[in-house]
Amino acid sequence: MKDDHRKNSEPIPAQRRAMILERLRVLGSVSIAELSDYLRVSASTVRRDLDDLMEEGALERSHGGAVNPRRLLSTFEPANAATTATAQKMAIGMEAARRVTPGSSVILDAGSTVDAAARAVSALAVPLTVVTNSLSAAEICGASSMLRVIVVGGALRPKSGTLWGEPGQSFLCSLQADLCFLGAHAITEDIVTESSIEGADIKRSLMRAARHTILLADSSKFQPRSFCKVCDFHDLAELITDDGLPKSVRRSLEGTTLKLTVVPCAGA
Repeated sequence: MKDDHRKNSEPIPAQRRAMILERLRVLGSVSIAELSDYLRVSASTVRRDLDDLMEEGALERSHGGAVNPRRLLSTFEPANAATTATAQKMAIGMEAARRVTPGSSVILDAGSTVDAAARAVSALAVPLTVVTNSLSAAEICGASSMLRVIVVGGALRPKSGTLWGEPGQSFLCSLQADLCFLGAHAITEDIVTESSIEGADIKRSLMRAARHTILLADSSKFQPRSFCKVCDFHDLAELITDDGLPKSVRRSLEGTTLKLTVVPCAGA
């Protein structure tokens, strides 16, 4: 009877694997025995989950367990994201600004690459309406008298200038903007992912509020998938990235229907 209760209370595979990744984020490494006790499943079940996650590139196996090496921490936001690949982000932002026409409306997602686009858009010195959930993008665009800036409401993401949740998401449902410049935590094959449920949710709301969405992502974003799916490539109008993209990844992208724009960053 006790075994039957334990079996019925076991989490499903997707839940187990999410719990394993969260445990790795907190502890850095875990043993099979610890996970077996934590998840209330057998050691053989834990081994299968670890093997599957290793094949996806989400962790590395160690003797008797698993580790979460720094280069594979794609499930969570890197601490120095705002200061890396600066030249690439600037080039992507300038290219994105070329898609903007005077008098149009543009939605700006949060993130350092989209902030680069905000600077380039502000430098155009043309009348635009800008809607954003990013306090930094709002500040950048607010310095221009040519731009009407609307900041969606919501809760402030911890240690971030990002707003998510209500009332911002309800407000976005009433909009039909021309463009959305979207950021990404990770891009894997033809899927865009985010590190949190709330982050993925607000990105989807931003996308739905615009007629066309352009993904702005430097080449470092092409990595193992993160925790929550945002969208597929067929939901996007274009992807703008830099020429640091590995050749194999570029070939796979060119084989999709998504419009791909690669900006040169020589000497970056």
